[in-house]
Amino acid sequence: MSEQPTPRQWALRVAVSEIDTHVATGPWDGPIRVFSLVDTKAALTDDPVFARELPEQIRSEAEASPAHFTAVEQEGLPQVDTLEALLAQISWPPAVAGAVVVVERIVLPPQAEAELGAQASTAEYLAHPDRDDVRMCCGVLRSEEHWCVLRLRKSNEVVGGADLVPQLTSALLATFSP
Repeated sequence: MSEQPTPRQWALRVAVSEIDTHVATGPWDGPIRVFSLVDTKAALTDDPVFARELPEQIRSEAEASPAHFTAVEQEGLPQVDTLEALLAQISWPPAVAGAVVVVERIVLPPQAEAELGAQASTAEYLAHPDRDDVRMCCGVLRSEEHWCVLRLRKSNEVVGGADLVPQLTSALLATFSP
């Protein structure tokens, strides 16, 4: 029997799913995208400009929910060669409750990886008929709750879970370390 998510965990799941849906409206083969998650109720109280700019529907949802996050896409990210290098450069101010990173990767089923072997080249992976692209949308809260949504390109299948991408989750959580 699984435990019921707390209001914060549920709000994180909703935010990550909404970001996945938003990103899915665009094309594949996109850049890494990063979003901050702001506690909507706190921001409405603390920032009158934010409160005026937020659509009425979101203000109403935030006031009706025990927890609600507003996602803010981070623009002007540094140009780096790897996701690891990008995450190593990110730190968040105290007002940011969490973050979401969206990244695409190529995946192969385990039997295809075994067939290719450890010495396979990148070109062999890319040419394999069973390869698929996966979009990983991974979110964390400063308080260490986390949730991921994966979307497969070929089937558009979407699956969510807390521990789907543990290394990415850990790397994103590290952006909140002092």
